This record gives sequence, C-alpha cells and structure tokens, in this order.
Amino acid sequence: MRITIAYDSTWRNSFLDGSNNEPLPKLKKGGYGREFVGSMKKLGDDSNNFIERRITKDTVMGVLNRLIGERHKLYKLRQDPNYWLADVEQVLTDADIVDRGDKSVSNPEIAFIRNITGSTDQNAFTGMIKSTDLWLTSDFSHLFWDVLWLNEEALLNFIINREYVNHTKYNLDPLTILSRLEEVKKLEFSSSDNLLKAQDYLSNKYSNFSPKESKRGFGALPFYCSALYLQLDRLSDIYDTSGIRASRGGLTGISHNGFTPKNLMERFTTGGQKLIWGNPYMLKKPVEGEGMTVSLLTKASGVLEININVDQARADEIKMMIENAGVSAFYLGKKGLAYVESIR
Repeated sequence: MRITIAYDSTWRNSFLDGSNNEPLPKLKKGGYGREFVGSMKKLGDDSNNFIERRITKDTVMGVLNRLIGERHKLYKLRQDPNYWLADVEQVLTDADIVDRGDKSVSNPEIAFIRNITGSTDQNAFTGMIKSTDLWLTSDFSHLFWDVLWLNEEALLNFIINREYVNHTKYNLDPLTILSRLEEVKKLEFSSSDNLLKAQDYLSNKYSNFSPKESKRGFGALPFYCSALYLQLDRLSDIYDTSGIRASRGGLTGISHNGFTPKNLMERFTTGGQKLIWGNPYMLKKPVEGEGMTVSLLTKASGVLEININVDQARADEIKMMIENAGVSAFYLGKKGLAYVESIR
C-alpha cells in the first residue's frame, strides 16, 4: 500500500538534545525532560548543538501510529508485545520512504525562539546601581577587594606567605569590580614553583578550588577568586565580615573558580536580574577557506510517500484504522502541518 502525505513548513532542526527513542532523562534543575540547546550560549559553546533533522523511519512510524489514533511514545510502543504496527516496522525500509523532490521546497529562515521559562541573562542586570552596600562601605572593603589588583607574583606571595602589598588606586564601585574580574578572566599564570605551591595551598584549604590548565600553565581566575575567599577568612579574624557573606557563608556571584555577573550585580542593583526574552536561532561558525558561515533554521514543504509491503487484507485493515481515527491535520516532525493526501 502507498500512503501519500502532503506537508507544509515543517522544521528540520531540533532545539532539544537526546532522543525520543529513550525515556526522558533527569534534568539538572530537577524533573525530567530533554535539555534545551537552542540558546545563543549553547550554540556558541558547541556547534553540535545545532541539530539538523530529516524524515526517517522513526518519523514515519510515529506518523503512522498517530494516524491510527495511537498517542503513546514510539519507544514505549516498540516494547509492547501487542504493538499493532509491529509487522509494518519489520518490513518498512528507508527505501520505502520517499520525500518527493519534485514538490519539495526547503528554505532557511531566521526564527526567533521565545523564552518562557524565566531564564535570566548571565551578563546583564536591571535598575540603578547602589553604592551603599557593605561590600563597598565597610572599614575593610579596600583591604578585601585590593586582592583583585595584585599582579601574579604578589598574588602568589599573598596566598603562600600572607604577604600583601598593593599601591593601585581605583574607584571602589560595582562596575569597576566587574570590569576587573573580566580582565582577570583573560589572564593566564605561567608554571612556576610558587604557582604549584599556591595551587596546593588552595586545594587543601578549599575543596571546591579547581584551576584549569592553559597553554602557559593555569587560568588566573580561580586563583584570584579563591584568594578573595582567603582574604575574607583572614579578615574575619579581625573584623565582623558577616555583613558581606551570603546566607551560606560564601560571596554572592563569586565562587572559588569564577564569577557570574548577573548574580554579582544583583546585590548592587535596584532591579535585580534581567530576563531573557529569546534569541534568533542561528549558528555562526568560521570555516577555513570560506570565512564566517551562518546556518539558519530550515523549513521544508513537500510530499511524502510511504510504501508499505503488506498483503491486501492487512492494507485494508490499516486503511480502515486510519479512516476510523479521523485524524485531519497533524505535525510532521517538528512544527508545520501535514495531512493524508491519498491511501492506495
């Protein structure tokens, strides 16, 4: 038998990792589901997150089950000993699935993905900046933040030998601190005896300390961030530092290995974190010999032919099930619309 399906504006990309052919994995934030990988950050971090899809046997079997009124997940149906289309699964091959080229149209489009989860921008904030926080106005504020402006040698000596010398003049305000952290993020420390001693010292003191190796030695950011914690602990012997510690005793927006601008600035702003409203779905990737290439969401329209090698009696049975289910328009793959054009 041959089932002909016309479809329009189906998306040929996926924004979720994993596969529909397996149980939903446990999410890092709790609950179950597949991770969203269509954000600009995820696409920029790993080009493999730009996932292209095509019509496969799984797609077709999902459509056939939908047409007969079956709504269970395909992987669950395949585990059912009474799976009604099991015989079709056995005989259907990729050669039996024809996406007719004479009527197919495929277009790249810029699609704006709307965020409805309440996610926030990692690097943005809202409202006015406050300058009255205890982080900035305490008697020891300059002693605390001065650590960020130590050079490599001075920082390592500060960690190992408690030496502390700093003659840098700067304005103590949130944007200056954030700017300095961004500068430190780009620095690398060359391998040396003092670096290894500082690494051992911080590793023994803070279990969360985890420096990242670089071409020269190690990235500087974990050393500076952990040095802030170290300075805070040392200052706690002299001052009451409870006013600048977070509820769990840490530093808001600063971990032992890095910082998050949105969390850091939330402490200093009247408006808090900034919601992300969405992003265009595109992958920008440099290709040797071509320069910067841009990949966009693909929408396709066309006609799909499904050829099923079954006898006449079974074909009549499948046709009757489809007609009785009365499914009109349905999704083919992701989004778009499709309908059965003919059954022969």
